[in-house]
Amino acid sequence: MRRNRKLALMASTAIAAPAVLYFPIAYANTLTRLIPDIYAALDVVSRELVGFIPSVARNASAERAAKGESVVWPVAPSLVAVDTVPAMQIPTPADITIGNGAMTITKSKNVPVGWAGEEQRGLNNGVGYLTIQADLIAQGLRTLVNEIETDLAVEAANNGSRAYGTPGTTPFAGDKMTDAAQTRKILDDNGAPLTGRSLIINTSAGANLRSMYNLTRANEAATNMTLRDGELLNLMAFSIKESAGVDNAKHTAGTGDSATTNTAGYAKGATSITLAATGTGTIVVGDTISFAGDANKYQVVTGAAAVSGATIEIAAPGLREAIPAAATAITVAASAAHNIGFSPDALRLAARAPAMPVEGDARLDSRVVVDPRSGLAFEFSIWPGHRMVRLEIAIAWGVKAVKREHIAVLLGEE
Repeated sequence: MRRNRKLALMASTAIAAPAVLYFPIAYANTLTRLIPDIYAALDVVSRELVGFIPSVARNASAERAAKGESVVWPVAPSLVAVDTVPAMQIPTPADITIGNGAMTITKSKNVPVGWAGEEQRGLNNGVGYLTIQADLIAQGLRTLVNEIETDLAVEAANNGSRAYGTPGTTPFAGDKMTDAAQTRKILDDNGAPLTGRSLIINTSAGANLRSMYNLTRANEAATNMTLRDGELLNLMAFSIKESAGVDNAKHTAGTGDSATTNTAGYAKGATSITLAATGTGTIVVGDTISFAGDANKYQVVTGAAAVSGATIEIAAPGLREAIPAAATAITVAASAAHNIGFSPDALRLAARAPAMPVEGDARLDSRVVVDPRSGLAFEFSIWPGHRMVRLEIAIAWGVKAVKREHIAVLLGEE
């Protein structure tokens, strides 16, 4: 009896024990040679140069706006002085039309990364899950920062007031500072603030600048920054910075050929120019154009899909020289890199974390991660799933050129 009871107890215990089942699981991530190899993580995430983001003004009002919602600000027009005439009656002032500008949060993007529990376990037998995660976070920051930097570069290139330089020629060639001096002259002539100006250039122009003899001799430059550290100096009242965005935003010129103005004539300061029914091709936003008899190079802010009889617009403050009442030839400059000189009030950046519902969402946790390269704050969040997690780096942003007069283009290589 005792033996039978023991066998019955064993059988009962065996039946009650939970079964161990195995199901095939397919993972999307490719982890070749990371599981289960054990080795030191030697990869350093590459980061492109950032110049625009730390140089522009931040717009707090726009950062509070929802995606697609306009934030409007007033723009005061130029005023006209009138003669002072004694009178017994107070003269009525002329009416003033106050203009306005608007910007929006136009983009809300994230970089997602997914991990299954088995993947994490496998990585922890090798290089380590947290090591790979840190590199992926750095790559996510890189992706988002590069897009924001390029958006600013494109916005600036398409909204410059005037330009200096020769397309196809890298600035600062021949050991000369003429390019910086002439770029400064454009801003000075337009009345841009003297403080806080930046000149954002690509690495080709930066290499020419670093090669200048008088900048690498510490006794002449009064500093060894360029010689020892490769840092660019404050020159011509510009804080000169390099940016990969300049090359990412290289301008492709329109195909306009043999275009002329009509015979109406245009006064100094005019911005809207009507073309004659001649010429072929296009004039696109961001083109650099010049008029016969005028050495200035103007930036186009409203182009024409067909130049014949079209009306184009150049950026404020408009023509520096009047166009006579005769057909005047228009030259469209070739494609070029647009290095940008500007004061911080000219370009605005609004950036914030993407909006979350008032009730919250299913995320497990979120933190703000500040990118040391750009200074932007990104939201890092974790969502739990079924034996998986979703990691996400996110930011919402918008850019706007709010003062074209305070932006100058320095043309570079194609």
